[in-house]
Amino acid sequence: MGKILVTGVTGLLGRIVLDKLLSKVPASNVKVLVRDEAKAAPFRELGVEVAIGSYDDKTSLVNAFKDVDKLYFVSGSDTAKRGQQHENVVSAAIEAKVGHVVYTSFQRKNETETSPIYFVASTHLLTERLLQSSGLKYTILKHGIYTEMIPIFIGDRVLETGVIFQPAGEGKTAFILRSDLAEAGVAVLTGQGHENRSYELTGPAAVSFEEIAAKISAVTGKNVSYVSPTPEVFTAELTKAGVPAEYIGLFAGFSEATKEGEFASISTDLEKLTGRKGGSVEAFLEQVYGK
Repeated sequence: MGKILVTGVTGLLGRIVLDKLLSKVPASNVKVLVRDEAKAAPFRELGVEVAIGSYDDKTSLVNAFKDVDKLYFVSGSDTAKRGQQHENVVSAAIEAKVGHVVYTSFQRKNETETSPIYFVASTHLLTERLLQSSGLKYTILKHGIYTEMIPIFIGDRVLETGVIFQPAGEGKTAFILRSDLAEAGVAVLTGQGHENRSYELTGPAAVSFEEIAAKISAVTGKNVSYVSPTPEVFTAELTKAGVPAEYIGLFAGFSEATKEGEFASISTDLEKLTGRKGGSVEAFLEQVYGK
């Protein structure tokens, strides 16, 4: 039997996947991909095999993927380079004869160029098409928005200002914890019958920023309200506050997508894979803000 290779292990999601995987299978059956030798030592201490390689270097990937039965393919974080990087990964997986690729895609409703987040969606859609036409066995995990992104979306001064300022209207998001996504991924890696299937992974409920504001108010005893400005006002205010333009564009795009219901769908696929519902936004907010 070949090994299970996990990519992205120096990032948050990949490391959780690795830890959960090691609770299910022997370390000798697991391999990880890291970009440079300097980051390899902590993983070797776990007893897993370490391959040095980069999504930018197809040859390194072919070498890393040899004797790999299942590949957990975490999508690249650099949206500008991601298309070519993902082509490299899929091409290398074909050349190395990887048995099964499990890809971390994302939840969406609109797959056309009219989507407010097409700049993010386009490479995920490309990668899904590459896998579907590759001849490889694959599983596509359509990840919902991380619950852990909420403090980033609302800002670290929310208790000071008492305002959540996002142009998301009344839109709702079925936020999901990274740990729940990781558990679902491990269920696919260690289970049977998931070949050539797609799963939409979301939290158990969709919530609005107004509901988030109300929950933070209840947890902290401080009044937090939600203001939904126009995209133009949002951009102007964040520019005035010194936020870099690329981040403003990212936040504005996700807010507009939220307003249009891109992330509001609730799926039971997580429960089917793991046997339980995911953690709630309410519990997360209590943990983060109820100090």
